[in-house]
Amino acid sequence: MHSRNVVSWSTLMTGLFQKGFAIEVLGLFKNMVLEDNLCPNEYILATTLSSCSNSGMLKEGLQCHGYVLKTGLLFHQYVKNALVRMYSTFSDVEGATRVLNSIPGSDTVTFNSIIHGLLDHGYLSEGLEVLCRMAAECVVWDNVTYVNVFGLCSRLKDLKLGLQVHSRMLKSGDEFDLYLGSAIMDMYGKCGQISVARKVFDGLQTRNVVSWTAILAAYLQNGCFEEALKLFLQMELEGVVPNEYTFAVLLNASSSLSAFGYGNSLHALAEKSGFRSHIIVGNALINMYSKTGIIEGAYEVFTDMLYRDSITWNSIISGYSHHGLGKEALAVFHDMLAAGEHPNYVTFIGVLSACGHLGRVQEGFYYLHQLMEEMGIKPGLEHYTCMVGLLSKAGLLYEAETFMKSTPIEWDVVAWRTLLSACQVHRNYVLGKQVAEIVLHMDPDDVGTYTLLSNMHAKAKSWDGVATIRKLMRRRDIKKEPGLSWTEIRNDTHIFVSDDNSHPESNQIHEKVKELLDKIKPLGYVPDIASVLHDVEEEQKEEYLGHHSEKLAIAYTILKTPSRAPVRIIKNLRMCDDCHSAVKLMSKVTNRVITVRDVNHFHCFRDGMCSCADYW
Repeated sequence: MHSRNVVSWSTLMTGLFQKGFAIEVLGLFKNMVLEDNLCPNEYILATTLSSCSNSGMLKEGLQCHGYVLKTGLLFHQYVKNALVRMYSTFSDVEGATRVLNSIPGSDTVTFNSIIHGLLDHGYLSEGLEVLCRMAAECVVWDNVTYVNVFGLCSRLKDLKLGLQVHSRMLKSGDEFDLYLGSAIMDMYGKCGQISVARKVFDGLQTRNVVSWTAILAAYLQNGCFEEALKLFLQMELEGVVPNEYTFAVLLNASSSLSAFGYGNSLHALAEKSGFRSHIIVGNALINMYSKTGIIEGAYEVFTDMLYRDSITWNSIISGYSHHGLGKEALAVFHDMLAAGEHPNYVTFIGVLSACGHLGRVQEGFYYLHQLMEEMGIKPGLEHYTCMVGLLSKAGLLYEAETFMKSTPIEWDVVAWRTLLSACQVHRNYVLGKQVAEIVLHMDPDDVGTYTLLSNMHAKAKSWDGVATIRKLMRRRDIKKEPGLSWTEIRNDTHIFVSDDNSHPESNQIHEKVKELLDKIKPLGYVPDIASVLHDVEEEQKEEYLGHHSEKLAIAYTILKTPSRAPVRIIKNLRMCDDCHSAVKLMSKVTNRVITVRDVNHFHCFRDGMCSCADYW
C-alpha cells in the first residue's frame, strides 16, 4: 500500500491479534507510531493492550498505559476495559483497581475483567468487594458475570451467596447456556450440595463434555468416587467424547478407590484418545499409579511426559515418599532443582517426609531452616509435623517432644499422634503415655490412641493398664472400627472383614492362611498373642490373629492369581505388628511382591523385607 491510514493499521493488527500473533501486534504498533507518524485511536490501543496481556509483556503494557494517559484516550470504555484486564492478568490488583476508580462509568465488561483476574490469582476477598460494588452501582450482569461470580462462590465455598446469585439469575430470565450450568454445578459441588448439583445437571436440555465433566468433578469433590465412575458409563452411552479434564477427574476417582484395573483401562483409553501429552492427564496418571501401589508405573509416566509443571514434580516426589522410597524422592527433587523448577510449599512436604524415611536429621533441618527461607517459602504445620516424624524415626523422641514444645505453632492431633506412634515403635512407654494424655485431651474419642495405649500396656505386660483402657473405652462407648481389607482381581473387588466367615470360599481361605503360617514359623514367625486383648486361651488368640483381614485378603489373592503375580491389598486401619511380621515372611516363602496400603503407609514386602524398614 502506497498510503496507509489508521483503519489499515487497525484492520491488520486486529486480524493478527485474533489469530494469536500478539507479539507481532506490538511490533506493528511501534512501526505505526514511529514510521508512519500516525496517532492510534481507541480501538488500536485496546488491541495493543490486550496483546500485552496475552504475551505476558508487562513492561510494554506500562509504556502503552503511559501513551494512553498522554493522548487522553483513557476516557474510552474499550481502552479502560483493556487496561483493567491487563493489570488483572499480571496480578496487579492495585493497578487494576486504580484504573477502575480513575474514570466513572465502568460497564459490565470492566467488572467482568477485574473479577475474573482477581479470581484467577486467588484474590477472593478483593473479588467479593468488586462484586458488591458492581451490585451497588446497578451494573447489568451477563452470562460471563454469572460464570465469574459462581466461580467466586465456589472458591469461597459460600453456599449462602451462591444461592442468592442463583436466585437472582433465575429471576432475571437471562439465557441459560451450558457453561453457566457447569459453573452452577461446580458451585454446588464445591459447597457440598452434590444432590442439588445433580438436579441442575438432570435439568439441562442439552449436555456437552463441559457439563458432564462438571458433574463428574462434583462427585469427585464430595467423595462419591464410585458414582463418578458409573456416571461415566452413561456419558459414553450418550456418545459424549471425554476430554483431558474428564480423564483427569476419572483417574483421580480411580486412585481414591485404589481401583488399579479401572485406572489402567482409563490410561489406555486416554492414550487412544490422543491425550498422552496433556499435563493434567499425566499428573492424574502419576497420582493414580502412586495411590494404587504401582510407583514404578507412576515414574514411567513421569519420564514419558514432554511437559511438566509443579504438580507433576510434587506428585512423583510425594509418591516416592508415601512408598517409603526416600532416596528416590530426594533424587527427583534434585533433578527438579537442576531443571530450574521452583519448589513450592507442597514440594517440601514430600522432601521432608523423604528425609524422615531415611532418618536424615541434619539434611531435614537444612531444608527447613535454610533452603525454604532462601526460596521464600514460610514453613507451615505440615512441614513441622514432618520434622517431628523425622526426629522420631531417628529415635530422638525427647528431642521431638522438645521441638514441639519450643516451636511457636499450634500443633494438631496428627502431630502428637506421630510422636505417639514413634513411642510405641521405640517402646518408650513412659513418654508414650504422656503423649497419649495430650492426644486424648484434644480428641477424647480417638480410637487409635486407645488402641496404641492398649498395645503399649500389653507389650509391657501391664494387664491392669489394659483393663483400665478397656473400661474407659466401654464407659465412653468407644468401639474399635472393624478391620477391612480389599483386593482387586480381574476388575472385581473382594472385601474381607477380620474374623468374618461370610465369604463363600471362607474354608479354602482359612486353610490357605494356616498353610502360610505353618510355612513361616520355621523362618522365625512367632504369633504376637500379647496384642490380642480378648480373655481367651493362647491357642484361640493365635487363631484370632490368623483371621485378620489382610491375611485373609492375601491368602485369597494367592489362591486366585498366577504364581508370580504381585499381591496388592488395601486396609482401612494401621497394619498390626503381627501381620507385618507375618507378611514379610509370606513374601519370602511365596516369592511374591506383596503391597499393603494401610491408613498411613505403603508397605512393599519383597523377599522377607518391607520398604518401611519396620517403622510405620
